[in-house]
Amino acid sequence: MTDPKYAHATENGRYYSDPAGGPDLVSVTNVLDTSVNKRALMPWAVKVTVEWILDNRMQVARRAITDRTLLTKEIKQLHRDARDTAADLGDRIHKAAEQRVLGAPISEDPQVAPYLAQFDRWISLWGVNFAGDVFATEITVMHRRLGYAGTADLMIWLPTGPGGRRELWLIDYKTSATRSAKSVYPENTQQLAALRYAETVLLPDGTDAPMPKIQRAGVLNLRAKSHALVEMPADRDAHRAFRGALANALWHHAAPSTYPALLAPGQPATTPRRTTRKAA
Repeated sequence: MTDPKYAHATENGRYYSDPAGGPDLVSVTNVLDTSVNKRALMPWAVKVTVEWILDNRMQVARRAITDRTLLTKEIKQLHRDARDTAADLGDRIHKAAEQRVLGAPISEDPQVAPYLAQFDRWISLWGVNFAGDVFATEITVMHRRLGYAGTADLMIWLPTGPGGRRELWLIDYKTSATRSAKSVYPENTQQLAALRYAETVLLPDGTDAPMPKIQRAGVLNLRAKSHALVEMPADRDAHRAFRGALANALWHHAAPSTYPALLAPGQPATTPRRTTRKAA
């Protein structure tokens, strides 16, 4: 994900500052990262690691004898580097799509180009006119009462209603180098529902506007050679599920990381050892 204007990193993940002066709001993706067990990540990490070891088996065999400690550290880092590389590419694709919608110049990027071509193809197939059909792109939404915020990739009018009537869609871009363009995760529905039922959108100057009535929501999967718009049931049931995840995430973020040990009866409490700092 790109870095929205009011978002900032904390020790508990991404939060948003409120330009109105209220408390910071946890990001939607932070909530889901904290509360949702992403079962596919561990098999993926194992696959990335095993493939590297097999591709470099002679080096691994040699260094296992002469350089075991550093080799182990590097192997443990492999899946993190792969994750960060994929996330960086995803951010660049998001940024290029935003620039395309805004009619702004796009930096040449050979890795991004095939994904952007699929975005352009989707725009062309749907006959989208940016000036008349795009309601907003990369816009921050907030739900101050519940304490969360997020960024909507695209709000756009599409002719999906009866007789080609235009409906306002909330769309989130998803990118992958390996997954099918038709594949989604259940938490994508919660993410879209959280954005859909936010109370407020922030205008470019930081002032509030009412959240528009979203009629449909979906994931636009962008791949190097294909794309697909997958509609998601981002309804009130999904929002209730997100609110449960939100409560869980906020509890974890506020919980202390250590607790005092309970002493047995009669066991003397240990006192902290004093240290004396020598004068310089």
